[in-house]
Amino acid sequence: MENDMNKYQSEYSDKKFWNKVASVAKKAGIKVIYAALLLYYVLEDPKVSTFDKAKIYGALGYFILPIDLIPDFIPVIGYTDDLAALIWAVHSVWTNITPEMKARAQKQLHEWFGDFDSDTLDEGIHEGTDI
Repeated sequence: MENDMNKYQSEYSDKKFWNKVASVAKKAGIKVIYAALLLYYVLEDPKVSTFDKAKIYGALGYFILPIDLIPDFIPVIGYTDDLAALIWAVHSVWTNITPEMKARAQKQLHEWFGDFDSDTLDEGIHEGTDI
């Protein structure tokens, strides 16, 4: 999957990221947005390697792209390919994700989604790891 993500890196920009998140948050669901936010916050850390950032740019570029493997407008399954790409990237860079990044992502999710069980957010995003 890593090679596939390389071709999507050019699709990423901060502006495109926030436009996409704002326009699809409710439709894509909390897990998709949580994974995207975690990756976004990892990008801001200057200690993260260029190699890991390249993976993130690829995954977020794929997420931003309106035309992908499964078109986003298809109900229920439209974001499954986006989630798969985001989860792959989260797994790849998990050691870079700090408790502070998770807290920032959760704070943003509370603003957009209201109350939710934050204990279940990492289920399916990164099984077996507890930060």
